[in-house]
Amino acid sequence: MTEKQDRDVEKVYSTEEFVAKLRRLADALESGERFEIQVAGERIYVPARAEFNVEHEREGDEEELEFQLKWRNR
Repeated sequence: MTEKQDRDVEKVYSTEEFVAKLRRLADALESGERFEIQVAGERIYVPARAEFNVEHEREGDEEELEFQLKWRNR
């Protein structure tokens, strides 16, 4: 198996695109299936066993809210 390179990518989506991705994620979570998404040309497979958390950051007059999915590749 080929080792994957480290990566840190942030992709901006339109409201319609983001809503569609959130709907697909919610459907996958409800059905207990893995979630598939393509980000900046790479297809990502999020397993059903992934952990979820919400992170809030504030610095000066900027705020950030992140919905995170984390897992280890086996």
